[in-house]
Amino acid sequence: MRSLLFTSSKASSPSHSSAQSPARSSVSTPSHHVTLSASIQEEDLLYAEQVIKRWDLDSPFYTKLDYLFTGDRREARQFVKSVRNLQSAMHLFVSESASSEKIIHAQKLMQVAMKRLEKEFYKILSANRDVLDSESVSNRSSRARSSVSDEDNEEEDRVSVSGTTVSDGERVTVSEMVMADLKSIAECMISSGYGKECVKIYKILRKSIVDETMYNLGVEKYTFSQINKMDWEVIEPKIKTWLHAVKVAVKSLFYGERILCDYVFESSQRIRESCFSEICKERAVTLFEFPELVAKSKKSIERMFRSLDMYNAISDQWTDIEMLFSFDSTTIVRTQTIASYVKLGDSVRAMLTDFEAAMQKEALKTPMHGGGIHPLTRYVMNYLVFLSDYTDALSEILADWPLHEHSPLPESYFSGTDESSSISARFAWLVLVLLCKIDAGAQLYKDVAQSYLFLVNNLNYVVSKVATSNLLLLIGEDWVATHNQKVKQYAGNYERMAWGKVTSSLPANPTVDNLSIEAARDCFRRFNLEFNEACRRQSTWVISDHKLRDEIKISLSGKISPAYQRLYERYRGSFVGVDSVVRFAPEDLGNYLSDLFHGAGAPGSGNTSSHSSSSSGSFSRSR
Repeated sequence: MRSLLFTSSKASSPSHSSAQSPARSSVSTPSHHVTLSASIQEEDLLYAEQVIKRWDLDSPFYTKLDYLFTGDRREARQFVKSVRNLQSAMHLFVSESASSEKIIHAQKLMQVAMKRLEKEFYKILSANRDVLDSESVSNRSSRARSSVSDEDNEEEDRVSVSGTTVSDGERVTVSEMVMADLKSIAECMISSGYGKECVKIYKILRKSIVDETMYNLGVEKYTFSQINKMDWEVIEPKIKTWLHAVKVAVKSLFYGERILCDYVFESSQRIRESCFSEICKERAVTLFEFPELVAKSKKSIERMFRSLDMYNAISDQWTDIEMLFSFDSTTIVRTQTIASYVKLGDSVRAMLTDFEAAMQKEALKTPMHGGGIHPLTRYVMNYLVFLSDYTDALSEILADWPLHEHSPLPESYFSGTDESSSISARFAWLVLVLLCKIDAGAQLYKDVAQSYLFLVNNLNYVVSKVATSNLLLLIGEDWVATHNQKVKQYAGNYERMAWGKVTSSLPANPTVDNLSIEAARDCFRRFNLEFNEACRRQSTWVISDHKLRDEIKISLSGKISPAYQRLYERYRGSFVGVDSVVRFAPEDLGNYLSDLFHGAGAPGSGNTSSHSSSSSGSFSRSR
């Protein structure tokens, strides 16, 4: 203001005015304004020269440890303002055809200033990586736009970037100030025609951070040949790494870089796009190419779930991916992401086809020892339970892939569910195929009672898995109720076939039927024989579900113990040498029954026999 007032009073002094003749007063006004403007610009140039030369990197008085934006912040604002004034002066010199000496001098000053700002820009970017991390940038960029005051506000005296808060009233955090400084320098250099130097520094430093972060996340570039040669035990950990990396990359790394680019280079759409594209595009393509390589590699049904995990990860992140890589120069990222998404869907369909085919070809050739749960039943139901957790993804993948006409479901099989649902129909069909396999497996047993126990164990396992998973939503509660009733029916058949001779050996009511001593002796001997034989024959049989096991034991005890108790109490004193005829006390029966159905060494207890496990060789363990 002092320089302006001084120049104005000098130009309008009486002595100066009296030198003008009245006849030329009409043309003196423009000349007066030109002189005034030039005088102001010259003084601004002089002031700019003083400020800029104080920070000349080539000056012998410059201390290399000094930085504009880490000391007195007023000095940094004065420097940026001086550059702007210098730029205005240069425009005036050109428009007024000023002497070449002035223009050359101003250009040299501008080069000094730009060299200084270039160093400051590099210093801020390299020294503040910790406060320019993606989370800090994404959380604070919006506040930085509103909290950072105009740089021309001389009253705001910000302090060094060494503390945790750096502005009056602690309104602006370190990351906000750093971002504001970068933006101020970038705008100054771009408007002065030195944007190329600024952008080059930005791209190099920020790209190195993205590369380092992606490396730390475990993201590597592979070829199809490399992936196709890898065993599943090698690929699966890499998929787990990718699933974590894609979340961090999209939600934090790429998101933070996009915000930082948009903020620092807000003045130029072209520069924003160029910077973000060069910094992130290559790594993003590598990241989103990996699922396609996995999907195109050799397929096996154990890869189903990880493929669906990757499919869901892309689906969940797609909105953000589309927004972040919306530039024309980053179209390749969106294209690659879509290609992986489509290939994963195709791969899932192929693996589901293989799974169905393997189920239908599988034949239960050997009876399950002990009548326990067959490995095929366990594997298929656990596989379907896992699949049911991906209902939304499978609904999209199978939307245009209905069941074949040659595999219709029985009428009313979908009672209480949405029959039109393609995904429900496919799950119901797979369960039905398994039930048919279980029915066929029951025919392998020579002992009819054991065949019913096999049906009880396996059908109960299927129903329990449906009732306690998302399969219930797909297949329906009515289905569960109907097949629970079948389990009870099979259990009743088992009891009659396995224990019918034991119950029939006891008189209906020994207290009413006056049995002779000889008839009573025959009852005891017959009961001893049949009960011993039933327990011996079923000593390795198994009921895997503890609740079902207890229910069957209670049912058997209710059919055997009361009748024997009455016989025992009525005739146990009628025999000499009673132990030779009456071998069991009533409480002994419960002990013998309680020891049954655990199947010591039987497959239903958790260990499968070699011949049973090998009968489902088409399937491997699910995850």
